[in-house]
Amino acid sequence: MTETAGLDAAATAAGAPAPGPSAGPARASTADPAAPLPDSAPSPTATPFPTIPPGDADPPLPAAASTGTADRRQDGAAPQATADETAPQTTANHPATQATADPTAPETTTDRPTPETAADHTAPETTTDRTGSAPPAPQQVGTAADAAPARPSPTAEEIAAPGSAPAEHGGAPAGTAGTGPAEQPLADTGHSDAVGDGPERADDHEHAPPAQQKQAPTHDGGAADADEAREPRTPDAATGDDAGPAAEAEPPSPVEPEQALAAVGWELDPRTLREQAPDPARLRMIRDGLTGKLDTTLDNRSRARLLSLRSVASRILGDLDDALADARLAVTYAEATGEFRRTALARARLAEALRWRGDHAEADRLFAEANSPELPDRLRALLHEHAGRCCYDQGRLTEACLHFERALDLRHGEDPQLGARVEVALDAVAERAAADGFGPPPRRPEEVLGTPRLPVATFDEEQQLWGYANADGEMVIAHRYAEAQPFHEGLAWVRRPEASRWALIDTSGTALIEANNGYRSVVPFSDGLSWVSMDGKGRWMAVDRMNIVKIPPGYEEARPFRNGLAAVRQNGGWGAVDLTGEVVVPTRYHRLGTSLVDGREVDGFTADGLAVVELAGRRGVVDRAGRVVVTPAYPTVVVHPVAFLVATESGRWGALDRRGEPLIDPVHPGRTAVVAEIDRLLADASPVL
Repeated sequence: MTETAGLDAAATAAGAPAPGPSAGPARASTADPAAPLPDSAPSPTATPFPTIPPGDADPPLPAAASTGTADRRQDGAAPQATADETAPQTTANHPATQATADPTAPETTTDRPTPETAADHTAPETTTDRTGSAPPAPQQVGTAADAAPARPSPTAEEIAAPGSAPAEHGGAPAGTAGTGPAEQPLADTGHSDAVGDGPERADDHEHAPPAQQKQAPTHDGGAADADEAREPRTPDAATGDDAGPAAEAEPPSPVEPEQALAAVGWELDPRTLREQAPDPARLRMIRDGLTGKLDTTLDNRSRARLLSLRSVASRILGDLDDALADARLAVTYAEATGEFRRTALARARLAEALRWRGDHAEADRLFAEANSPELPDRLRALLHEHAGRCCYDQGRLTEACLHFERALDLRHGEDPQLGARVEVALDAVAERAAADGFGPPPRRPEEVLGTPRLPVATFDEEQQLWGYANADGEMVIAHRYAEAQPFHEGLAWVRRPEASRWALIDTSGTALIEANNGYRSVVPFSDGLSWVSMDGKGRWMAVDRMNIVKIPPGYEEARPFRNGLAAVRQNGGWGAVDLTGEVVVPTRYHRLGTSLVDGREVDGFTADGLAVVELAGRRGVVDRAGRVVVTPAYPTVVVHPVAFLVATESGRWGALDRRGEPLIDPVHPGRTAVVAEIDRLLADASPVL
């Protein structure tokens, strides 16, 4: 993991800090100090060593991370870039090697303090500022802050690196906070905390010293985001320990507050399944250090990470109001970056804070929203573990066991730290079940997410017509259609027997768009738009539910919108447009579709804003801004949560990092072996909540 720090540091050195749109840094918690009590910050967990931020598009891989190449944003401002910056290493063959220089980096950085360092050192005193000033408003992606990484403070660009700046995203990603193990000096760079906190450094760190007795090591409270851990620390951050009297008063430990938080060995209470800090006084000093850094941080990525980490510290210390305010504000900044993993991590930390406050319904929903098949398995396992603890608090013991089982399945028994914590949790479940039973049956996803169950199309054999029934099997829309599409976003296209054109209805059967509008071919709604064709053969256009044309006709084929983008074909070539109709990927490719490592096919872009394209029989990868991440040169390309699996003409498989640089040489007979090699490279990194 130290190698990843080196890569991040190099990446950050490449860019200059960019001013944020808002006036001056403010304590993140202040901006949201009045956040609603029900919301609390999710609990990030810190581990004694740096980990891959699940939220980051590309978690740092231990291979040759010491190379320090700039990360290239896949999504433009994609959250993964940060993780990738540290994660991908051109020397994939040497996963075991870690840059020894990185571990010592923090000391060298202290020799050259930056503006942030000073602020960090004064952390203990800055705590009073937590409620003082309002934090800068989220920056928009593509702004200077996003584009240029700053050494003194992590910038969105540091994370996005070479290819960042998706114009579509509203804010610049915050790329600083997650830090890896104390041994590794990490610069405050804009790595995506994604995943709830996308993967953030500390969050990604699942490893923690085992608790005494039955207490299992927990990294849930980990401060640094895994993503952050991947991010290189800026010189200031590395020298953060020099900051203030707190550093002098306490025994030597990671000076950088993010690193220090990641190095905390959390203990899991065997009865409450909550993390405990072995040294509360030191944790307060770490929180003060994070506050000091927030005073000089303006970019969205960094503020999202720092606020999220500070919420973790506050939660463990029992300051749940502060934890909630920071966590909510962190989610706002993370969402402004448009980075999938960073946002997922921020939501997970908020969910954990809510759980501690007893706001279980919202916590359950956030855990469910954050958990996606497109996230790294390490992060997904952590999310299931925490969701299981939330169910345990509610007495939903059967549902809790299902989450714990899923967490173990995702790690295939290869994570002893997770296994130890789950063992403690299962013992607690057994004890409570013996006294009170297992509680209510598990809920359906719709119940957890709070979304209504839409009517389902049913066919009447006698009438040979379609209608719709509710979840209980009761007919809510009579059998009167010759054709009926499934409901999407509460809307469904239907065609009556006497008509040749389609009409749009809502869940009550009321027509919103009549058949006389002349649509012979239609595509289900997604992202608020539907593709329709008047002749059924081409000239596709996009309309909203009010039948207002949002994208004029002109495409030979069009796929449903996904994550704000839709694949379209024009003049024989495939490209992509956004919700406004702007062409973001030129229609020059022979194919646009994405294969995921879990075997699924995505008809367009992933949640991280990546798509596999084909040109002249060779495949590559583009991001949501149309930038080429991997030049079309491979017979096969498969998107992995932290890398790209590629096959050669000879059928051998290897991997590229998220910057498109070699990570694992193409010497493996199949993709399974490559995935296993990536897991080995990331063996010492786990997402931390």
